[in-house]
Amino acid sequence: MRSSKLLLLKFFFVFFILTSIEFQVDGAFVGTYGINYGRIADNIPSPDKVVLLLKQAKIRNVRIYDADHTVLEAFSGTGLDLVVGLPNGFLKEMSSNADHAFSWVKENVQSFLPKTRIRGIAIGNEVLGGGDSELAGALLGAAKNVYNALKKMNLEDTVQITTAHSQAVFSDSYPPSSCVFKENVVQFMKPLLEFFQQIGSPFCLNAYPFLAYTYNPKEIDINYALFKPTEGIYDPKTDLHYDNMLDAQIDAAYMALQDAGFKKMEVMITETGWASKGDSDEPAATPENARTYNYNLRKRLAKKKGTPLRPKTVLKAYIFALFNENSKPGKSSETHFGLFKPDGTMSKDNS
Repeated sequence: MRSSKLLLLKFFFVFFILTSIEFQVDGAFVGTYGINYGRIADNIPSPDKVVLLLKQAKIRNVRIYDADHTVLEAFSGTGLDLVVGLPNGFLKEMSSNADHAFSWVKENVQSFLPKTRIRGIAIGNEVLGGGDSELAGALLGAAKNVYNALKKMNLEDTVQITTAHSQAVFSDSYPPSSCVFKENVVQFMKPLLEFFQQIGSPFCLNAYPFLAYTYNPKEIDINYALFKPTEGIYDPKTDLHYDNMLDAQIDAAYMALQDAGFKKMEVMITETGWASKGDSDEPAATPENARTYNYNLRKRLAKKKGTPLRPKTVLKAYIFALFNENSKPGKSSETHFGLFKPDGTMSKDNS
């Protein structure tokens, strides 16, 4: 048993590397694979040790949810590509005050370039569809003011502006061809997409087959959610077949974009993963399922292919997450998405 586990780990690690170093070119995202480095925990390594772990694992693309200076300093001179976050709590201020946006970009981005390779700024996270109309109304203004600040500093071609959406922005996503944006989201989404189309930003989606299955275990085949052999689903409107749920979720986003008039916009996955432990109403959150999802996801990304609807647009994804975050609120699953233990070894739960 021990030798077979070691062999599986080595095989897994090869895919881990292959999906991380496919291209050596500058850009907001290199290759097909990245990871989210969340830090809502009291037992994870210091940022400098995290950098060593990322380099050993050959993970180049990294997202954080703020612009913490200790992290930015630790990434200096490493060659790792970083996306920083402007937290939701800053959006109203940044939207209403262009000078504040300029100061934020100057202090948290420009002052660390070029040694720290900041490639993107995520303006808020999962704002639209969340029910806060004031926050939703501030998102576009914040994005524009941050972008204009980058322009003044001649950084608009170096640092990309994005924002990640949850699936709560869609009214229906099954089958993929039926997907459209919710009526109460469209008024905010369309102007945002128009701006992102002008500046060449992708549509960023946090997609979790884990959540879809957890909410609908009777309607969804778990093999379909885990990239395992299955009959899949057929979409009669597009005459396309799907053998895994993630591809279907992405194409649902493409259909919503097409319906809104943005057929050419790329969809990028900014979060996806599977919990290794959960509450009693989350029975699919097991170490075995987490290992299966993450391993099969890497195999999927290593193929460097698109989805059934967009076969020529290579899928890019950031995995959630680097570590379990033991201080996150909410359900038990929220604290069990980590790929690595705090000591830097691969988690038995999620490797």
